[in-house]
Amino acid sequence: MVCKRITVGNFRNIVSADVSFSDGVNLIWGENAQGKTNLLEAVCMCSFGKSFRGVKESEFIRFDSPDTRIGMIYSDSYRQQELMLYYDRSRQRYITHNGIKLQRLSELVGRFRTVLFIPEHLNVIKEGPSMRRSYLDVAISQLRPGYLKSLQRYNHILNQRNRLIKGAAANRRDFDATVELWSYQLATEAASIVQSRVRYLRLVDAELEKSISEMTGEKEKTSLEYVFSFRIDEDKIEDREKLRDAFFSQLMSNHSREIAAGATLWGIHKDDVNILLNGKSARIYASQGQQRSIALGLKLAESSISMKDSGEWPVLLLDDVFSELDASRREYLTERMKTGQVIMTACGDSYAENTAAKVITVKKGEFFENEVKENGG
Repeated sequence: MVCKRITVGNFRNIVSADVSFSDGVNLIWGENAQGKTNLLEAVCMCSFGKSFRGVKESEFIRFDSPDTRIGMIYSDSYRQQELMLYYDRSRQRYITHNGIKLQRLSELVGRFRTVLFIPEHLNVIKEGPSMRRSYLDVAISQLRPGYLKSLQRYNHILNQRNRLIKGAAANRRDFDATVELWSYQLATEAASIVQSRVRYLRLVDAELEKSISEMTGEKEKTSLEYVFSFRIDEDKIEDREKLRDAFFSQLMSNHSREIAAGATLWGIHKDDVNILLNGKSARIYASQGQQRSIALGLKLAESSISMKDSGEWPVLLLDDVFSELDASRREYLTERMKTGQVIMTACGDSYAENTAAKVITVKKGEFFENEVKENGG
Protein backbone atom coordinates (compact mmCIF):
# COMPACT_ATOMS: atom_id res chain seq x y z
CA MET A 1 0.00 0.00 0.00
CA VAL A 2 1.52 3.31 -1.10
CA CYS A 3 0.17 6.86 -1.03
CA LYS A 4 1.41 8.39 -4.27
CA ARG A 5 -0.03 11.88 -4.04
CA ILE A 6 -2.40 13.96 -1.95
CA THR A 7 -4.12 17.24 -2.76
CA VAL A 8 -5.64 19.30 0.03
CA GLY A 9 -7.77 22.44 -0.06
CA ASN A 10 -8.94 24.57 2.87
CA PHE A 11 -7.99 22.02 5.50
CA ARG A 12 -7.00 23.62 8.83
CA ASN A 13 -4.16 26.08 7.97
CA ILE A 14 -3.61 24.57 4.51
CA VAL A 15 -5.11 26.76 1.78
CA SER A 16 -3.89 24.52 -1.02
CA ALA A 17 -1.35 21.71 -1.18
CA ASP A 18 -0.30 19.16 -3.78
CA VAL A 19 2.27 16.74 -2.35
CA SER A 20 3.82 13.60 -3.85
CA PHE A 21 5.38 10.88 -1.70
CA SER A 22 8.14 8.35 -2.32
CA ASP A 23 7.53 4.63 -1.78
CA GLY A 24 9.90 4.61 1.20
CA VAL A 25 10.32 7.07 4.07
CA ASN A 26 8.82 10.55 3.74
CA LEU A 27 9.68 13.22 6.29
CA ILE A 28 7.38 16.21 6.73
CA TRP A 29 9.72 18.67 8.41
CA GLY A 30 9.15 22.11 9.90
CA GLU A 31 8.80 24.14 13.06
CA ASN A 32 5.82 23.72 15.38
CA ALA A 33 2.38 24.98 14.32
CA GLN A 34 3.29 25.18 10.62
CA GLY A 35 1.04 22.37 9.34
CA LYS A 36 3.04 19.12 9.62
CA THR A 37 0.41 17.22 11.58
CA ASN A 38 -2.37 18.76 9.48
CA LEU A 39 -1.04 17.07 6.34
CA LEU A 40 -0.63 13.77 8.19
CA GLU A 41 -4.20 14.16 9.44
CA ALA A 42 -5.42 14.64 5.86
CA VAL A 43 -3.67 11.41 4.81
CA CYS A 44 -5.25 9.55 7.72
CA MET A 45 -8.68 10.97 6.80
CA CYS A 46 -8.47 8.89 3.62
CA SER A 47 -8.45 5.75 5.76
CA PHE A 48 -11.29 6.55 8.14
CA GLY A 49 -13.13 9.61 6.82
CA LYS A 50 -12.74 11.39 10.13
CA SER A 51 -10.03 13.13 12.10
CA PHE A 52 -7.81 11.22 14.51
CA ARG A 53 -8.05 14.31 16.70
CA GLY A 54 -11.70 13.47 17.35
CA VAL A 55 -13.11 16.78 16.09
CA LYS A 56 -16.15 17.74 14.02
CA GLU A 57 -15.98 18.81 10.38
CA SER A 58 -16.33 22.49 11.30
CA GLU A 59 -13.06 22.28 13.24
CA PHE A 60 -10.85 21.03 10.41
CA ILE A 61 -12.40 23.17 7.65
CA ARG A 62 -10.25 26.28 7.26
CA PHE A 63 -11.80 29.07 9.34
CA ASP A 64 -12.67 31.38 6.40
CA SER A 65 -13.87 28.63 4.02
CA PRO A 66 -17.26 26.97 3.49
CA ASP A 67 -15.82 23.54 2.73
CA THR A 68 -12.72 21.36 2.42
CA ARG A 69 -11.54 18.78 -0.09
CA ILE A 70 -8.97 16.00 0.09
CA GLY A 71 -7.92 13.99 -2.94
CA MET A 72 -5.56 11.01 -2.94
CA ILE A 73 -3.95 8.73 -5.49
CA TYR A 74 -2.70 5.50 -3.95
CA SER A 75 -1.70 2.08 -5.17
CA ASP A 76 -2.18 -1.39 -3.77
CA SER A 77 -1.20 -4.80 -5.12
CA TYR A 78 -3.97 -4.59 -7.72
CA ARG A 79 -3.80 -1.14 -9.31
CA GLN A 80 -3.67 2.61 -8.83
CA GLN A 81 -6.75 3.97 -7.05
CA GLU A 82 -8.28 7.36 -6.32
CA LEU A 83 -10.13 8.80 -3.34
CA MET A 84 -11.92 12.12 -2.96
CA LEU A 85 -13.36 13.47 0.30
CA TYR A 86 -15.53 16.58 0.57
CA TYR A 87 -16.95 18.18 3.75
CA ASP A 88 -18.84 21.42 4.33
CA ARG A 89 -19.94 23.37 7.39
CA SER A 90 -23.49 22.02 7.24
CA ARG A 91 -21.95 18.58 7.98
CA GLN A 92 -22.53 17.37 4.44
CA ARG A 93 -20.03 14.70 3.43
CA TYR A 94 -19.26 13.34 -0.04
CA ILE A 95 -16.74 10.55 -0.59
CA THR A 96 -15.86 8.83 -3.85
CA HIS A 97 -13.59 5.90 -4.61
CA ASN A 98 -12.45 5.65 -8.23
CA GLY A 99 -15.25 8.05 -9.12
CA ILE A 100 -17.99 6.02 -7.44
CA LYS A 101 -19.82 7.62 -4.52
CA LEU A 102 -19.67 5.71 -1.24
CA GLN A 103 -23.00 5.67 0.56
CA ARG A 104 -21.62 5.08 4.05
CA LEU A 105 -18.43 5.94 5.90
CA SER A 106 -17.96 2.26 6.70
CA GLU A 107 -17.50 1.61 2.96
CA LEU A 108 -14.30 3.70 3.03
CA VAL A 109 -12.61 1.93 5.93
CA GLY A 110 -10.22 -0.81 4.85
CA ARG A 111 -9.55 0.46 1.32
CA PHE A 112 -6.47 2.60 2.06
CA ARG A 113 -4.88 0.98 5.10
CA THR A 114 -2.74 2.93 7.52
CA VAL A 115 -1.29 2.48 11.00
CA LEU A 116 -1.16 5.74 12.93
CA PHE A 117 1.27 6.29 15.81
CA ILE A 118 0.96 9.60 17.68
CA PRO A 119 2.48 10.67 21.02
CA GLU A 120 -0.88 10.08 22.77
CA HIS A 121 -0.60 6.38 21.91
CA LEU A 122 2.37 6.14 24.24
CA ASN A 123 -0.19 6.40 27.05
CA VAL A 124 -2.23 3.41 25.92
CA ILE A 125 -0.78 1.32 28.75
CA LYS A 126 -1.35 3.69 31.65
CA GLU A 127 -4.55 5.43 30.50
CA GLY A 128 -8.10 4.10 30.79
CA PRO A 129 -9.73 1.11 29.05
CA SER A 130 -11.24 3.25 26.26
CA MET A 131 -7.81 3.73 24.65
CA ARG A 132 -7.16 -0.02 24.57
CA ARG A 133 -10.63 -0.73 23.19
CA SER A 134 -10.05 1.94 20.54
CA TYR A 135 -6.76 0.31 19.56
CA LEU A 136 -8.59 -2.96 18.88
CA ASP A 137 -11.58 -1.36 17.16
CA VAL A 138 -9.52 0.76 14.75
CA ALA A 139 -7.21 -2.11 13.81
CA ILE A 140 -9.94 -4.71 13.30
CA SER A 141 -12.17 -2.31 11.34
CA GLN A 142 -9.52 -1.91 8.65
CA LEU A 143 -9.23 -5.69 8.27
CA ARG A 144 -12.93 -6.54 8.56
CA PRO A 145 -15.40 -3.87 7.35
CA GLY A 146 -18.25 -5.92 8.83
CA TYR A 147 -16.77 -5.38 12.27
CA LEU A 148 -17.23 -1.62 12.01
CA LYS A 149 -20.85 -2.06 10.96
CA SER A 150 -21.47 -4.34 13.93
CA LEU A 151 -19.80 -1.82 16.23
CA GLN A 152 -21.99 0.96 14.86
CA ARG A 153 -25.12 -1.15 15.38
CA TYR A 154 -24.01 -1.96 18.92
CA ASN A 155 -23.53 1.72 19.78
CA HIS A 156 -26.94 2.61 18.32
CA ILE A 157 -28.67 -0.13 20.31
CA LEU A 158 -26.72 0.83 23.44
CA ASN A 159 -27.90 4.44 23.13
CA GLN A 160 -31.51 3.27 22.77
CA ARG A 161 -31.22 0.95 25.76
CA ASN A 162 -29.61 3.67 27.90
CA ARG A 163 -32.42 6.04 26.96
CA LEU A 164 -34.92 3.39 28.03
CA ILE A 165 -33.11 2.91 31.34
CA LYS A 166 -33.02 6.63 32.08
CA GLY A 167 -36.78 6.87 31.49
CA ALA A 168 -37.63 3.78 33.54
CA ALA A 169 -38.38 5.69 36.73
CA ALA A 170 -41.04 7.79 34.97
CA ASN A 171 -42.31 5.05 32.65
CA ARG A 172 -41.69 1.57 34.03
CA ARG A 173 -44.35 0.04 31.76
CA ASP A 174 -42.43 0.86 28.56
CA PHE A 175 -39.21 -0.32 30.17
CA ASP A 176 -40.64 -3.70 31.12
CA ALA A 177 -42.24 -4.11 27.71
CA THR A 178 -39.10 -3.47 25.62
CA VAL A 179 -35.98 -4.06 27.72
CA GLU A 180 -35.83 -7.73 26.71
CA LEU A 181 -35.83 -6.83 23.02
CA TRP A 182 -33.09 -4.21 23.34
CA SER A 183 -31.03 -6.51 25.56
CA TYR A 184 -31.22 -9.39 23.09
CA GLN A 185 -30.19 -7.17 20.18
CA LEU A 186 -27.30 -5.74 22.20
CA ALA A 187 -26.18 -9.22 23.24
CA THR A 188 -26.23 -10.40 19.62
CA GLU A 189 -23.88 -7.63 18.45
CA ALA A 190 -21.72 -7.98 21.56
CA ALA A 191 -21.08 -11.67 20.86
CA SER A 192 -19.90 -10.93 17.32
CA ILE A 193 -17.65 -8.07 18.42
CA VAL A 194 -16.10 -9.98 21.32
CA GLN A 195 -15.18 -12.93 19.13
CA SER A 196 -13.40 -10.61 16.69
CA ARG A 197 -11.60 -8.80 19.50
CA VAL A 198 -10.42 -11.96 21.24
CA ARG A 199 -9.20 -13.56 18.02
CA TYR A 200 -7.36 -10.40 16.98
CA LEU A 201 -5.84 -10.01 20.44
CA ARG A 202 -4.32 -13.47 20.15
CA LEU A 203 -2.51 -12.33 17.00
CA VAL A 204 -1.35 -9.13 18.72
CA ASP A 205 -0.16 -11.14 21.70
CA ALA A 206 2.22 -13.20 19.55
CA GLU A 207 3.53 -10.17 17.61
CA LEU A 208 4.00 -8.06 20.74
CA GLU A 209 5.85 -10.82 22.57
CA LYS A 210 8.24 -11.08 19.62
CA SER A 211 8.85 -7.31 19.46
CA ILE A 212 9.47 -6.91 23.19
CA SER A 213 11.82 -9.89 23.17
CA GLU A 214 13.81 -8.32 20.32
CA MET A 215 13.86 -4.88 21.97
CA THR A 216 15.07 -6.22 25.33
CA GLY A 217 17.39 -9.01 24.24
CA GLU A 218 14.88 -11.64 25.45
CA LYS A 219 14.94 -10.18 28.97
CA GLU A 220 11.25 -9.25 29.06
CA LYS A 221 8.08 -11.08 28.13
CA THR A 222 4.59 -9.70 27.57
CA SER A 223 1.16 -11.29 27.49
CA LEU A 224 -2.32 -9.91 26.83
CA GLU A 225 -5.64 -10.85 28.42
CA TYR A 226 -9.10 -9.77 27.32
CA VAL A 227 -11.06 -8.58 30.37
CA PHE A 228 -14.86 -8.84 30.25
CA SER A 229 -17.18 -6.55 32.19
CA PHE A 230 -18.56 -9.66 33.90
CA ARG A 231 -17.42 -13.27 34.26
CA ILE A 232 -17.71 -15.40 31.11
CA ASP A 233 -16.56 -19.01 30.97
CA GLU A 234 -13.72 -19.61 28.52
CA ASP A 235 -15.61 -22.37 26.68
CA LYS A 236 -18.34 -19.92 25.62
CA ILE A 237 -16.07 -17.50 23.77
CA GLU A 238 -15.78 -19.58 20.58
CA ASP A 239 -19.50 -20.43 20.52
CA ARG A 240 -21.38 -17.32 19.37
CA GLU A 241 -24.79 -18.51 20.54
CA LYS A 242 -23.50 -19.36 24.02
CA LEU A 243 -21.67 -16.05 24.12
CA ARG A 244 -24.82 -14.16 23.08
CA ASP A 245 -26.84 -15.98 25.73
CA ALA A 246 -24.25 -15.11 28.39
CA PHE A 247 -24.48 -11.41 27.52
CA PHE A 248 -28.28 -11.54 27.38
CA SER A 249 -28.53 -13.26 30.75
CA GLN A 250 -26.28 -10.64 32.35
CA LEU A 251 -28.20 -7.75 30.77
CA MET A 252 -31.46 -9.14 32.19
CA SER A 253 -30.02 -9.95 35.62
CA ASN A 254 -30.12 -6.68 37.57
CA HIS A 255 -32.33 -3.98 36.12
CA SER A 256 -32.68 -2.17 39.43
CA ARG A 257 -28.93 -1.57 39.56
CA GLU A 258 -28.87 -0.26 35.99
CA ILE A 259 -31.84 2.03 36.61
CA ALA A 260 -30.09 3.44 39.67
CA ALA A 261 -26.95 4.06 37.58
CA GLY A 262 -28.91 5.36 34.60
CA ALA A 263 -26.88 3.32 32.10
CA THR A 264 -26.07 -0.15 30.78
CA LEU A 265 -23.47 -1.59 33.13
CA TRP A 266 -22.32 -4.64 31.17
CA GLY A 267 -21.14 -5.11 27.62
CA ILE A 268 -18.26 -4.61 25.21
CA HIS A 269 -18.23 -0.85 25.94
CA LYS A 270 -16.98 -1.74 29.45
CA ASP A 271 -14.36 -4.35 28.51
CA ASP A 272 -10.60 -3.88 28.80
CA VAL A 273 -7.27 -5.47 27.88
CA ASN A 274 -4.90 -6.45 30.65
CA ILE A 275 -1.28 -6.00 29.51
CA LEU A 276 1.23 -8.02 31.50
CA LEU A 277 4.99 -7.60 31.58
CA ASN A 278 6.85 -10.53 33.10
CA GLY A 279 3.57 -11.69 34.61
CA LYS A 280 2.68 -8.38 36.28
CA SER A 281 0.38 -5.53 35.28
CA ALA A 282 2.31 -3.21 32.97
CA ARG A 283 0.00 -0.34 33.95
CA ILE A 284 1.05 -0.63 37.60
CA TYR A 285 4.56 -2.09 37.61
CA ALA A 286 6.21 -1.22 34.27
CA SER A 287 8.53 1.78 34.07
CA GLN A 288 7.75 4.62 31.69
CA GLY A 289 10.34 3.30 29.26
CA GLN A 290 8.86 -0.20 29.41
CA GLN A 291 5.38 1.18 28.84
CA ARG A 292 6.60 3.06 25.77
CA SER A 293 8.22 -0.10 24.44
CA ILE A 294 4.90 -1.92 24.75
CA ALA A 295 2.98 0.94 23.10
CA LEU A 296 5.44 0.91 20.20
CA GLY A 297 5.17 -2.88 20.00
CA LEU A 298 1.37 -2.73 19.83
CA LYS A 299 1.48 -0.40 16.83
CA LEU A 300 4.09 -2.48 15.04
CA ALA A 301 1.97 -5.57 15.75
CA GLU A 302 -0.99 -3.83 14.10
CA SER A 303 1.16 -3.20 11.03
CA SER A 304 2.46 -6.78 10.83
CA ILE A 305 -1.01 -8.31 11.21
CA SER A 306 -2.39 -6.09 8.47
CA MET A 307 0.43 -7.16 6.18
CA LYS A 308 -0.17 -10.86 6.84
CA ASP A 309 -3.89 -10.37 6.24
CA SER A 310 -3.62 -8.50 2.92
CA GLY A 311 -0.16 -9.37 1.65
CA GLU A 312 1.01 -5.74 1.69
CA TRP A 313 2.24 -3.34 4.33
CA PRO A 314 -0.11 -0.57 5.45
CA VAL A 315 1.23 2.98 5.31
CA LEU A 316 2.88 3.83 8.63
CA LEU A 317 1.98 7.34 9.84
CA LEU A 318 4.22 8.72 12.60
CA ASP A 319 3.51 12.09 14.19
CA ASP A 320 6.63 13.36 15.95
CA VAL A 321 7.07 10.14 17.93
CA PHE A 322 10.87 10.00 17.59
CA SER A 323 11.22 12.92 19.99
CA GLU A 324 9.32 10.84 22.57
CA LEU A 325 11.51 7.72 22.27
CA ASP A 326 14.97 7.05 23.63
CA ALA A 327 17.88 5.99 21.41
CA SER A 328 17.30 2.23 21.59
CA ARG A 329 13.62 2.50 20.73
CA ARG A 330 14.39 4.95 17.91
CA GLU A 331 16.84 2.43 16.52
CA TYR A 332 14.30 -0.39 16.71
CA LEU A 333 11.58 1.68 15.03
CA THR A 334 14.05 2.83 12.35
CA GLU A 335 14.82 -0.79 11.51
CA ARG A 336 11.13 -1.66 11.26
CA MET A 337 10.55 1.34 8.98
CA LYS A 338 12.50 -0.38 6.21
CA THR A 339 9.38 -2.32 5.24
CA GLY A 340 6.59 -0.45 3.48
CA GLN A 341 5.90 3.26 3.11
CA VAL A 342 6.36 5.67 6.03
CA ILE A 343 5.02 9.22 6.28
CA MET A 344 6.33 10.96 9.39
CA THR A 345 6.57 14.40 10.91
CA ALA A 346 9.43 15.92 12.88
CA CYS A 347 11.00 19.19 13.87
CA GLY A 348 14.66 19.76 14.60
CA ASP A 349 16.69 16.57 14.25
CA SER A 350 14.27 14.26 16.07
CA TYR A 351 13.82 11.70 13.32
CA ALA A 352 15.21 8.47 12.00
CA GLU A 353 18.97 8.38 12.15
CA ASN A 354 20.74 7.08 9.04
CA THR A 355 17.48 6.71 7.14
CA ALA A 356 17.12 7.91 3.55
CA ALA A 357 13.99 10.04 3.32
CA LYS A 358 12.18 12.32 0.95
CA VAL A 359 12.00 15.59 2.86
CA ILE A 360 8.89 17.75 2.56
CA THR A 361 9.39 21.10 4.23
CA VAL A 362 6.38 23.00 5.55
CA LYS A 363 6.06 26.68 6.45
CA LYS A 364 2.75 28.37 7.28
CA GLY A 365 0.71 25.67 5.58
CA GLU A 366 2.81 25.61 2.39
CA PHE A 367 4.78 22.50 1.40
CA PHE A 368 8.04 22.27 -0.53
CA GLU A 369 9.35 18.94 -1.80
CA ASN A 370 13.09 18.27 -1.60
CA GLU A 371 15.30 15.50 -2.89
CA VAL A 372 15.62 12.18 -1.08
CA LYS A 373 18.57 12.48 1.27
CA GLU A 374 20.17 10.92 4.31
CA ASN A 375 19.36 12.34 7.73
CA GLY A 376 21.83 15.09 8.46
CA GLY A 377 22.81 15.36 4.78
